[in-house]
Amino acid sequence: MKVIITGGTGLIGSQLSKKLLQDNHDVIILSRNPQKHQLPEGAVGAQWDGKTAVGWQEHVEDADAIVNLAGESIAGSGFPPPRWTDEKKKRILQSRLDAGTAVTDAVIQAKNKPKVVIQASGIDYYGNVPNDSKITEDSPKGEGFLSDVTEKWEASTASVTTMGVHHVIIRTGIVLSMESGALPQTAMPFRFFAGGPMGSGNQWWPWIHEDDEIRAIQFLLEKDSAAGVFNLCAPNPVQNKQFAKALGQAMGRPSLIPAPSFALKTMLGEMSTIVLDGRRALPQKLEDLGFVFRYPNVREALLDLLNQI
Repeated sequence: MKVIITGGTGLIGSQLSKKLLQDNHDVIILSRNPQKHQLPEGAVGAQWDGKTAVGWQEHVEDADAIVNLAGESIAGSGFPPPRWTDEKKKRILQSRLDAGTAVTDAVIQAKNKPKVVIQASGIDYYGNVPNDSKITEDSPKGEGFLSDVTEKWEASTASVTTMGVHHVIIRTGIVLSMESGALPQTAMPFRFFAGGPMGSGNQWWPWIHEDDEIRAIQFLLEKDSAAGVFNLCAPNPVQNKQFAKALGQAMGRPSLIPAPSFALKTMLGEMSTIVLDGRRALPQKLEDLGFVFRYPNVREALLDLLNQI
């Protein structure tokens, strides 16, 4: 199988590339500057501008799949992460729409269409659900900036279905990895014995171990019957206070010092919704299709990741 990956130098894209290569698949990684990144051995780098099919169209002709992960980072890097300015929010949305347009145009121009386009999205699609209601792929869209972004992101490549191409949407939860993302920042206060729940701690966190995230994407790539929306999150979501307790136990630290909502809102502004909002999302369609999670419980997931340090 030949797979083209946009956003292939990010956390998920780079690990997906390595896994596909290990399983003897061909991987094309799109990048604005392929020479700048150390690509996995065996991967082919192709230059793109993030907006058009120029420079990589030829690779689509014999590709089996395109995985579209490209988009400006929502949280950014550093601690505390930079706030969402109007300009930042514009870049978050526009980068995703531009990448979706490029992928769609590439499929339109290809004489030999890929079998599937896997479109990244987020569990934020469902908005904030401040109760114990179970969220599945059939649950309605929520409200808020990230919910609106994910809706438009998903729609950016939806028209490929009119060309006979399967369109798979992966609404990913909080990816647990020690390389980047939420876990290193969440773990930092615990290192100094100052960790605890965020806000009330009652918000549900739909998480997924990085290994299961990559395995799920490859599973959907190889499953001919896969189409439509899939929640990529572990089958056992936890409330933030439960996550904090499990993280403290895994690190051998107490989980006694909460981060008040007002403090997080003061520090992060609107971006505080990332940690204060929640929804009890479940991977119903993914499990119905036969996917088996390697890390279904947060305690085992955290122990595995922290033992990698």
